[in-house]
Amino acid sequence: MGRNDRMGDPMPSDVQPMLATPGGLPDDADRWGLELKWDGVRAMVYVSGGRVRAAGRRGLDATHRYPELQVLADLLPGQAAVVDGEVVAFDERGLPSFQRLQHRMHVEHPDPMLARRVPVHFIAFDLLYLDGYLLYDLPYRDRRALLDELELAAGPVEAPPYLPGTAVDQVDELLAYTREQGLEGLIAKRLDSPYRPGRRVDHWRKIKNFRTQEVVIGGWKPGQGRREGGVGSLLLGVYDDGGLRFVGHVGTGFTDAALDDLHKIITPLERSTSPYATEIPREYARAAHWVEPWLVGEVEFARWTLDGMLLHASWRGLRPDVDPGEVRAEP
Repeated sequence: MGRNDRMGDPMPSDVQPMLATPGGLPDDADRWGLELKWDGVRAMVYVSGGRVRAAGRRGLDATHRYPELQVLADLLPGQAAVVDGEVVAFDERGLPSFQRLQHRMHVEHPDPMLARRVPVHFIAFDLLYLDGYLLYDLPYRDRRALLDELELAAGPVEAPPYLPGTAVDQVDELLAYTREQGLEGLIAKRLDSPYRPGRRVDHWRKIKNFRTQEVVIGGWKPGQGRREGGVGSLLLGVYDDGGLRFVGHVGTGFTDAALDDLHKIITPLERSTSPYATEIPREYARAAHWVEPWLVGEVEFARWTLDGMLLHASWRGLRPDVDPGEVRAEP
């Protein structure tokens, strides 16, 4: 199979996922494979001895949060594997919905009723270890070939094939489809790329239909009218070399349930001073409740302004899988 020449590699227990950089469709498209950009949360799944363990992007255990992943023990009987993928919740149209996934992301032990109401799927897209072979140094195309041989397509587990970049007409059709359906876009991966745990690399690229940004919540402002007594808007930041930098606020994109949940989560984190290293404009600082910068969320926005602020930000949801210290402004 062209696997690692050495036998008996120990199975890794804490693999940090490799991350993509923002970019466009490469000029040398024939050297790349394309996947849908799934609107979910990253998961590293470890299967061994008939047992399944899942970890999120920060390495935190997510095994009990997504019991659907236990089916991998049946799909890989007697095998040991580390599979990289995405946990996704689908909407009524069969499209991935990050907002729908929010109902499961914060529940450690979902009851059967919630699991039936908001089922999740695991989209497997990389294989990093298999039966005594560490696969990091194999090219992406070979790792995907090994993943395909496992035939992981049953119940809540899927392993969709990638699209070769040589099929230019299909690429255009796929990009158009993602735009029409409101999907995030595509991930382009170099066919010869190795896997480098924990690194953000240029040979994996995010081709987005709309701009999103991970943000650290540094405070909130009380609501008015229908939102009185709760959260009206969130104050946002990203880290740079000078510390946490204020980048604006978000007050749209919330459901009533999301605002109620945020109020419960955020009020215990209150502090007396601003966590931002930069000065906050008076209109945002007035009546603000400052919080410890421990929560990460994601917003959709139009563009960055010249003074480094998010323009027309809209809330997408919390990202408990992301370490606040890793949040930087995407170019």
